[in-house]
Amino acid sequence: MEPPPSPGPERLFDSHRLPGDGFLLLALLLYAPVGFCLLVLRVFLGIHVFLVSCALPDSVLRRFVVRTMCAVLGLVARQEDSGLRDHRVRVLISNHVTPFDHNIVNLLTSCSTPLLNSPPSFVCWSRGFMEMDGRGELVESLKRFCASTRLPPTPLLLFPEEEATNGREGLLRFSSWPFSIQDVVQPLTLRVQRPLVSVTVSDASWVSELLWSLFVPFTVYQVRWLRPVHRQLGEGSEEFSLRVQQLVAKELGQTGTQLTPADKAEHMKRQRHPRLRPQSAQSFPPSPGPSPDVQLATLAQRVKEVLPHVPLGVIQRDLGMRKGRLTTGCVDLTITNLLEGAVTFMPEDISERTQALPTASTPKTLAQCLSCKVGIRCVFNDDDFASPLTL
Repeated sequence: MEPPPSPGPERLFDSHRLPGDGFLLLALLLYAPVGFCLLVLRVFLGIHVFLVSCALPDSVLRRFVVRTMCAVLGLVARQEDSGLRDHRVRVLISNHVTPFDHNIVNLLTSCSTPLLNSPPSFVCWSRGFMEMDGRGELVESLKRFCASTRLPPTPLLLFPEEEATNGREGLLRFSSWPFSIQDVVQPLTLRVQRPLVSVTVSDASWVSELLWSLFVPFTVYQVRWLRPVHRQLGEGSEEFSLRVQQLVAKELGQTGTQLTPADKAEHMKRQRHPRLRPQSAQSFPPSPGPSPDVQLATLAQRVKEVLPHVPLGVIQRDLGMRKGRLTTGCVDLTITNLLEGAVTFMPEDISERTQALPTASTPKTLAQCLSCKVGIRCVFNDDDFASPLTL
């Protein structure tokens, strides 16, 4: 029996917050006045939660108090199989669903999470992230953090997907760098449920996600602990990450895909330009074994048909950066880069080419010329003209 096909990005990321079902949409409209009142009330309560979490030291008492106050805000944290939690393991691995996953897990056990691709700032600290200087020395810094002998030891909570999904269909490909820190990790699964609206939207900011969390009646985070996983003898970081990904996906009843955060970014770009998708995403039957140059010229001509003002050399240069793996998706990505200004160019004058089109197909005979210019049908003998017959 063949395994089910891997889900595409359109199934891993929700693009709309509101439900498509008419009954749920009606229920949301009826709930909206209550939701707005809860939002205003919870904003003021949230300020107190933030101050309490800053004032109290990290301890069991602090986690109990903050967890109770978060339940009032509608953020309910639950855990299963907590007896499997091994406090000797310094690296925790989880799937990623919302921007607040690390805060919820921190309510259950003490942990630290670095914020990737963002400089240290007050916002980084206030959201509960560990401040890091950059990814260039990220792995070495995390290795030193795990090797520290301070007591009590604080484990690292890492999200190898690096981007949040809707948590229903599948997992993004796990990055290998979290598995190069130590030889043993403890996975955990995270399920998030929320009534009326989607749990997360692919292009939403963390502020809008927070406001929606305070608007809805509740959001339930279900954490389940799994047994620690050890690196096998001679196993590299890539194989280690793939094995843990398949384990987490199996526990969630989902599929481990090969999609990356780059695929999510490309999917979001296509959503911003929906008019280009019917033209650029049509499938053309490939010729048997075309050479790379012929394939590059064919794809460049397809982009030229959509964007005639872009010089052909600029199109070929952008496509040539992906030479060796040219696909139909390269056309979409090149069109998006040109529209969003990622590739600079000097636009061509389309009017000159348009005026030159009639001269390129000049009639060869006088009869054809007259019929094109005047619309008169003429009959010619071998030696001379004949008079016009019909208009």
